[in-house]
Amino acid sequence: MKKDIQQGTKAVWAGEKEYLAHGATQVPVVLSVAYGYDDMDDWYNVAIGKKKGHIYGRNTNPTVQAFEDKVKVLEGAEAATSFSTGMAAISNTLATFLVPGDRIVSIKDTYGGTNKIFTEFLPRQQIEVVLCETGNHEQIETEVAKGCNILYLETPTNPTVKISDIERLAKAGHNAGALVVVDNTFATPINQNPLSLGVDLVIHSATKFLGGHADALGGVVCGREDLIEKIYHYREINGATMDPMAAYLMLRGMKTLHLRVRQQCKNAMELTNYLKTKEIVEGVYYPGLETHPLHEIAKKQMKDFGGMLSFSVKGGVDTVRHLLPKLQFANRAANLGAVETTVGPARTTSHVECTPEERAAMGIPEGLIRVSCGIEEIEDIIADFEQAFNYVRSALEV
Repeated sequence: MKKDIQQGTKAVWAGEKEYLAHGATQVPVVLSVAYGYDDMDDWYNVAIGKKKGHIYGRNTNPTVQAFEDKVKVLEGAEAATSFSTGMAAISNTLATFLVPGDRIVSIKDTYGGTNKIFTEFLPRQQIEVVLCETGNHEQIETEVAKGCNILYLETPTNPTVKISDIERLAKAGHNAGALVVVDNTFATPINQNPLSLGVDLVIHSATKFLGGHADALGGVVCGREDLIEKIYHYREINGATMDPMAAYLMLRGMKTLHLRVRQQCKNAMELTNYLKTKEIVEGVYYPGLETHPLHEIAKKQMKDFGGMLSFSVKGGVDTVRHLLPKLQFANRAANLGAVETTVGPARTTSHVECTPEERAAMGIPEGLIRVSCGIEEIEDIIADFEQAFNYVRSALEV
């Protein structure tokens, strides 16, 4: 697809035509596990990758491949490969390229599951992990220069929406001979394209904004073809394969990605401005705020500031316990990126795997609430928060 085609059009059309069948306008769900061949030479050539085709569902699938192709086009990548979950995409990518004795540099504010890989699993494999203060680009550059095999970034971060300067750090990584990987889940390819800023690999938890309807699990990695081939090989042997039905739901969801993200960004900005006015709110975190410490960097590398924000409340966990159940138009759940507004504290969502002490070390207060803005009318969402705040004020006198 031509590069000058707008992202919204790509989201609808990219990656699908090759997989349509029988005059259908939608990609079919192909559930077959195996694919038969009468010609033994054709079968062999497909099996060793010399000819296009499919042999077994753990390796490839037509519906899954259509999903991969759509993400590839949206991110401007040479290739993409998918996984059963977002964490499978992250763990398989790291496992593909890291060996004992390697050194990985990252930030302290990554998603809780990613942080557990860094603090618990990789050290067991004699891989050195250095976690820097998010936003301290000088510290990251210094650590990378000491030796680095992978520089791993997440921007904006989950749940504190901190920002890293992708272009600057990608240069530092490449100067040290490192592979530069960015988790782009929060931004989506509508708002940010890290490959265009010099990154080697981009990861998405497709469960979130790409699918957009909280009904399918998946992950995807895209980037240079030679790198994706290595990740694909690791995944096909280890088996974290995306389900064809999940791929179909992702394809359907991505057709409205640009519309959903546009509304979610608008809602996030307006809700942020409202939350700033509430006395019970101690802090609001959103890269669209001019007071955000890295707002200018976000403005430089993002087309919009995303549908995710977080805020902390006076009274900590006790206030959270009273506030969240009073919201009528918000799911209290460990998910994000869906059409419905979703809320939850880090202690039960992004960093449930971590202890209170570990969360505190990452700058995540127990009274922090993560908000994934949906596509509702923002006036209704603000009114909903207002009545919930009023209840808390009267109940707790805070």
